[in-house]
Amino acid sequence: MAEVTQYFRTSDGVLASRTTSGAVEEPPPLPEGATPLTEEEYTDELAAVEAARQEHAEELVAEDTANTRTDYLALLDTGVPEASARRMSGYTGPAIEPESGQ
Repeated sequence: MAEVTQYFRTSDGVLASRTTSGAVEEPPPLPEGATPLTEEEYTDELAAVEAARQEHAEELVAEDTANTRTDYLALLDTGVPEASARRMSGYTGPAIEPESGQ
């Protein structure tokens, strides 16, 4: 019994793979509008998608960190004690003087 893996991109851009096993002479046809890919093309494109996802996740973390710092400074500027400003904002970085912002 042979096992055949097909790699393809669906008509809406989704990367997909399908493994067929059993006594088949040829694999079933790809879904309508799908583009066949080699295993190498599939692996390369999947790695690019993962890299873009990772980059986006890092951007979101950086944005959240900046927002937390801004909230912390705003609380300090209103006279909230440092420990309370940390708890309220979720800021975990180094202490910052509210006047200088550094």
